[in-house]
Amino acid sequence: MSEIKRIEAIAVRLPMAKPMKMAGVEIRTADNLLVRVEASDGRIGWGEAASAPHMTGETVESMVAAVRYLAPALEGRPVDALPAIVEHWTFALYGNHAAKSAIEMALQDLAGKSAGVPAWQLFGPQQRARMAVLWLIGTGSTDGDIAEARARKAAGFVAYKIKVGTGEPGDDARRSNAICDVLGAGNLISSDANQGYTVAQALAYVDIVKDSRLDFFEQPVRSHDLAGMAQVAAASRVLIGADEGLHSLEDIRAHHERKAASGVSLKTIKLGGMREVYDAGVLCAQLGMRVNLANKVAESSIGIAAVLHLAAALPGLDWGLSITNQYLADDIVTRPIRVVEGHAEVPEGAGLGVDVDEAKVARYRMPL
Repeated sequence: MSEIKRIEAIAVRLPMAKPMKMAGVEIRTADNLLVRVEASDGRIGWGEAASAPHMTGETVESMVAAVRYLAPALEGRPVDALPAIVEHWTFALYGNHAAKSAIEMALQDLAGKSAGVPAWQLFGPQQRARMAVLWLIGTGSTDGDIAEARARKAAGFVAYKIKVGTGEPGDDARRSNAICDVLGAGNLISSDANQGYTVAQALAYVDIVKDSRLDFFEQPVRSHDLAGMAQVAAASRVLIGADEGLHSLEDIRAHHERKAASGVSLKTIKLGGMREVYDAGVLCAQLGMRVNLANKVAESSIGIAAVLHLAAALPGLDWGLSITNQYLADDIVTRPIRVVEGHAEVPEGAGLGVDVDEAKVARYRMPL
């Protein structure tokens, strides 16, 4: 039985193709954690987690420290002992879901490679092989956003997410309406405030967009404000989705019970790994909640591959797929995952199905 020989935490700073404007921040580079797990049989597994302090409470520095803290107790364990590993780190280190998710992803990659099967097969039967990808619209101006929407529609995209919460809600709403008009019918269109509004501002926004083509409006208010989410949901004709407020299956149940959201955005960094995201997707199917599956802006093809394998196996994917390596100026695998005519396919091959270019990893490595 192959054992974990070495776990290495690697911080990388990846260049963005252009800045991405989100509520309260402009992202110019992607500071991510990579985890490289070497097994005793020579196989290598890779995992990735983006830093998102406002979402997980973790920076790239803290994620590196967490992996290095956990590694000594994990090295020497059987590669296929993932349930026992998760039980150990749940007790040994509170929280740190993003750091743990990168280790778990690397172990799922290894498990697939050891069994000679694609990672999706570790979770359940394949539900889909090709998925529509949401394009994030957030140039910082209405004219820029409209131009972006037209260009991506011409390129074949059929799913979009408009970044709001960066200005006055009335201006954001009118910009959202204008983009919806440009995109027209037959597309999945959403907006995302990333917690950027007060309840009053969110209510003003949903009132102005009530007759728009928006399919859902994500995380309008602060993640802890479940009552505020419920208030906005009750007043909105547009369905409300939860993102930053979800870190466990209990959070999903709470949003459902309080009627605070009709659907959720699932990310490995929030829930702690691929298995946790799959279990959350199964729960959402049972509760009748819609699912958006997403990477954080911006991850390499390692993290993207993991999400594509999850997308292949999840029971439902009503609100589409957000993958983010398309916003990077460079990737760190030999054959980056491509979005073609607005769609992406599940990588073939065992494990995650991507080959990491370790020379590129060295080029973008941060000295931590």
